[in-house]
Amino acid sequence: MLDLRPHCECCDADLPPAADARICSFECTFCAPCADAMAGRCPNCGGNLVPRPIRPPAALAAYPPSAVRIHRQTPCPPA
Repeated sequence: MLDLRPHCECCDADLPPAADARICSFECTFCAPCADAMAGRCPNCGGNLVPRPIRPPAALAAYPPSAVRIHRQTPCPPA
């Protein structure tokens, strides 16, 4: 089950469950503008960033998004 992390690891923008977020295979999470600025590559693992699936509202009650905020220790690289 995806964590649905609550924010962008680069700019710290809040990303509600239905937001246009991008994730890699390790679930590193970024907002669309940051992902685009990094040319769709995860700065943590080098993998590609893809749109995060939307969890249906009915499932959010049973499987809420994560509240854990993960911040990069170094700035995100530009594209």
